[in-house]
Amino acid sequence: MSKNEPFAHLDWEGRNEQPLSAARLHHLASVVPAGLSAAQSFPNLLIEGDNLEAMSALMEQWENRIDLIYIDPPFLSGKAYQARIGRGEDSRRPDTWQTTAGYMDSWEDGSAYLNMLYPRLQAIHRLLAPTGTLYLHLDWHAAAYARVMLDEIFGPQRLLNEIIWVYHGPSPIRSAFKRKHDNILVYTRSEKYTFNADAVRVPYQPSTHKTFASSKKAGFGKTPNLDRGKVPEDWWYFPVVARLHNERTGYPTQKPEALLERILKASSNPGDVVADFFCGSGTVPALASRLGRSWIGADASPLAIRTTQRRLALSPTPEAYSLQSTRHADLDDTLQVSVQVRQDKRKVSCTLLGLSGHDGELRGVDEIIYWEVDWDFGGDVFLSQAQASRPWRKGVLPLTLENDYAAKGIYKLRIHAVDASGRDAWSAITLNLV
Repeated sequence: MSKNEPFAHLDWEGRNEQPLSAARLHHLASVVPAGLSAAQSFPNLLIEGDNLEAMSALMEQWENRIDLIYIDPPFLSGKAYQARIGRGEDSRRPDTWQTTAGYMDSWEDGSAYLNMLYPRLQAIHRLLAPTGTLYLHLDWHAAAYARVMLDEIFGPQRLLNEIIWVYHGPSPIRSAFKRKHDNILVYTRSEKYTFNADAVRVPYQPSTHKTFASSKKAGFGKTPNLDRGKVPEDWWYFPVVARLHNERTGYPTQKPEALLERILKASSNPGDVVADFFCGSGTVPALASRLGRSWIGADASPLAIRTTQRRLALSPTPEAYSLQSTRHADLDDTLQVSVQVRQDKRKVSCTLLGLSGHDGELRGVDEIIYWEVDWDFGGDVFLSQAQASRPWRKGVLPLTLENDYAAKGIYKLRIHAVDASGRDAWSAITLNLV
């Protein structure tokens, strides 16, 4: 047997070996934060829809080109996760929280779960650059099965690390040791891969400094560069995103930025392309923008996509991106945005008033978490030229957006807003500027 071949093969009922089916993406919107040019290219891509379809559609352009892929798929936990959408709630009373459906991690059986995961790992292998790296984030439910899958797809020699993320937190377990770690399997596409050791060094413990200061024989005669620090071991401690954490978006099972920052810095370089096909609350896209990487994010949950958009709008380094979907946009007219538009020659201000339904009753702006305006909608792709987002914990949603038009003419404003449950609302207004 070759060392490149796995020594075990995972088989399960209904194992699916079908090739990727043809798919295409539909361009829904281009988002251009203030100060950026609408004429620029859109290197960043956010996709709403089934990620296997998304990866299939990306193959023509992105096969063998993505430098780093991190995924945090469902864990086979058997749970239905809720997203918190309220503000100012008592963190000690979860029974009073306002929530909405987050995502389902329940399966008919383990075979159904493996049939979901396996083709996605195959597609990821194809999308990775020859020097690319995959980080697969799971826990005790499915990590062992995924390890055998990845040995088959990548080859067992391509396992770089199994990282253990340890954390603290309450647990109801009384009949066993508390389960307080996740497993992150790291595989490289080839023997040549990016690993920036100096970018992720951490300080030595004070006890280590003290030991080497007191004895020349410490370290078996080898003295490390104590000022430079060390490359972390394969077990990492980072606190979870707790209820009162400043990073908390309310989206379930959100991972801490510090964890993802170490991964991005270690296994990608500025200008590289990183991807997360289960992007959830948008940690990878937000961090990639901050660290100078281009990104691709995808998720099947509309709430996840809207949470990511809100997070990107709140980023200190907002970047332009393209919003696409694996299916045609089916605009739901259940909710409409109510706005007040004022004109002062060619300066136009748009003020948010609230949302209205079929009953005509106006609902206040407190339900809105994000809104944006296309100042001259062309009837096809929504060009978001101004955005406003409600901060996660403190602060208010900006209610007025403004634009200075360069020339007189007739313009069609298109306004989009999102409520706390991730539902979309739209409206359109025609202006005649003279």
